[in-house]
Amino acid sequence: MQVFEHLRELIVTLALEPGAVLPRNELTRYFNLSATPIRDALTRLGDEGLVDIFPQHITRVRSVDLASARQAHFLRLSVELEMVRMLAEKPDPALERTLVQLVEQQRACLETGDLKNFTRVDLAFHQRLYEAAQLEQLWTVMRSSSGNLDRLRRLHLPLNGKAQSILEEHSAIARAIGAGDPDAAQRCVRQHLSGTLSEIEQLKLQYPSFMLPNP
Repeated sequence: MQVFEHLRELIVTLALEPGAVLPRNELTRYFNLSATPIRDALTRLGDEGLVDIFPQHITRVRSVDLASARQAHFLRLSVELEMVRMLAEKPDPALERTLVQLVEQQRACLETGDLKNFTRVDLAFHQRLYEAAQLEQLWTVMRSSSGNLDRLRRLHLPLNGKAQSILEEHSAIARAIGAGDPDAAQRCVRQHLSGTLSEIEQLKLQYPSFMLPNP
């Protein structure tokens, strides 16, 4: 699990860019493990569409699959629209306080230019919503299908004030849930989750080497 999580984070945060080679022999030495857990981790990454595994133990980080990203976005939007409606129908002041605290943590990360931890707190914000709605298993499903979408969001994060928009949208979601306003909560989530896909063409122009060619 640790090998998989470590490599996955490197890929979705773009520390490992598309085309980067993941040699099994070097990975076994780096992690001080046998070949089996390394193979299993690479297989899981392949199942998530994050690497291409070729014969003779050659594995490369895969380019971003836009079709996969769109499907992950559709799934996430469908779930989170219903989730925030349910939470807003039974507002919990403690949940609102936790969400506001997470927004402030993100704000501190942005002020210091720490986009890595900004992204981690971003995930924590959404995970807290799933936990509050008692949908932890769906969170796991969502994470396992969102690798390509996460990479798009990471490419988008430094552009056009995206990070600041995330702060404002997270704040609005927290307020709507706390105020017991399901319609407002859904509007906020729809706006929040639409940003990156609306910039697909710009991202393709700016980062052509990161994208898998369309079929």
